Amino acid sequence: MTFAHPVSALRYWQQHAPEQVFLRQPQGDIFIEYTWHQVADESRRIASALTAMGFEPGERIAILAKNSAHWFIADLAIMLAGYVSVPIYASASSETIHYVLKHSETRAIFVGALDHWADQEKGIESDVVRIAMAAETMPAALQWSQLLKNNQPIAYSEQLDPNAKMSIVYTSGSTGEPKGVVMSFAGFTKASYHLIDQLDIHGRERTVSYLPLAHITERVYIQGTALFSGLISVSFVESLARFNTNLQSIKPTLFLSVPRLWLKFQQGIWQNIPPKKLDLLLKVPLLSRMVKNKIKVALGLEEARLLGCGSAAVSTELLRWYARLDIQICQAWGMSETLAYGTLNIPFNLKHIDSVGRTGKGAEIKVSEQGELLFKSDAMLTKYYLQPELTRQLYTKDGFIHTGDKAEIDDEGYVRITGRLKDMFKTAKGKYVMPVPTEAKFEDSSLVEQVCIAGDGLAQPVALLILSELSKEMDKVALEHKLAELLEHINERLESHERLAHLLILSDAWTPENGLLTPTLKIRRHKLEAKYKSLFMQADEKIAWY
Repeated sequence: MTFAHPVSALRYWQQHAPEQVFLRQPQGDIFIEYTWHQVADESRRIASALTAMGFEPGERIAILAKNSAHWFIADLAIMLAGYVSVPIYASASSETIHYVLKHSETRAIFVGALDHWADQEKGIESDVVRIAMAAETMPAALQWSQLLKNNQPIAYSEQLDPNAKMSIVYTSGSTGEPKGVVMSFAGFTKASYHLIDQLDIHGRERTVSYLPLAHITERVYIQGTALFSGLISVSFVESLARFNTNLQSIKPTLFLSVPRLWLKFQQGIWQNIPPKKLDLLLKVPLLSRMVKNKIKVALGLEEARLLGCGSAAVSTELLRWYARLDIQICQAWGMSETLAYGTLNIPFNLKHIDSVGRTGKGAEIKVSEQGELLFKSDAMLTKYYLQPELTRQLYTKDGFIHTGDKAEIDDEGYVRITGRLKDMFKTAKGKYVMPVPTEAKFEDSSLVEQVCIAGDGLAQPVALLILSELSKEMDKVALEHKLAELLEHINERLESHERLAHLLILSDAWTPENGLLTPTLKIRRHKLEAKYKSLFMQADEKIAWY
């Protein structure tokens, strides 16, 4: 069964699989389960409430909340009522919230569970109607429970336009103001079906939704594949503190993550089994099997058949380290503009573990003379919202889009991303440096949690580092000796103009809340460089502490 529109899929599952569990919301030690009938019924009641507010068809309704069953339901309600959703990252600052709401001309906003709503509500002007989800959140004029009680389910429309706007997905703004990527129902549908095919979803699956639903990857890989396949139960996590407990309970068969979380998992494993001891255990066949299984159970991944990693560059050595544990992590590449559909290393190919895989059905890639990856598929953005000149600049004359990524494609079609064109900088010697490959080399070290390579106008680049929890337990003299060894080891593998002059060890964390990471945990390079540029000139030791 295939559908041309997400509302058609919802209608079908409500009618043909009403008692099948679709969403699972944690509450303490239990999960509240929502069947397809319950999800459809609540979505249709909230949709009735929205239409009663008198908004014109196509008007924008925002969602500002952590991932939850109600996030899915609110999104479906917006579709059912004929409006356009505008997801906003739950960690967004009041300034970003204000910008997105004004730029998208949003009329109403769903607000749900948030960590800093008292600061964030300053970004919502009084003329934007607030609707509070069933969660502790900011004051709102309308309450979810009352809307459910006071409204009957809206009738399913017989006039569904696949080419209509479904959502305006704002980019995370790693290099400036967020851009509004307009996604049509047709684009969302095609991208979702392509992924259902590539992920080989043909039987019952379990997954967990915790990466931001305001980001295109979670929206298509998780929400889209679950909605159209009807085969995936989607569970959510209660909090960061209970993440691992929830994951152990869910036992996902499909699990997607970002490099930073895979690094966190690795550091957690090392805290329980130090690296040297783990290496020794893995060399003993019987013990190796037991240790691998114990680690998978501890992570909650013992039943996972497919593991993924994307959003930012990841160290090949980290992936190889996991492969030794029989944890095969497939890299993928995509963008908001490609609706997350791009390339995947699926099925997992150890020979090409350093690549982001190959294109799937309906997609084409090539590399320009400048080394930029160019991409085209039948599932892409419609345009940038209210930015026609940016839309024009995005496309090549033959219909490919400029991705901004430098890449190589081998004879088998596997793609290796070598950096971002905008990240490249020139040293005082006139030599260009791509920071991402050097940053990836630091990910092989248990000492480092976050890294940013900078050096525009310097004689040699420098590395800004946030140390791992493991390193903080070490004696400072011993730690400094290890860091010096790390610097020497990395510099030996770099060209002369790329070699690092200093390691700048910073004490303050980089987080989405302080604006130094995007909501998808990528570094905001321009903000880091601006914040710490004064330190670049001060450093007079190989290892400098701040």
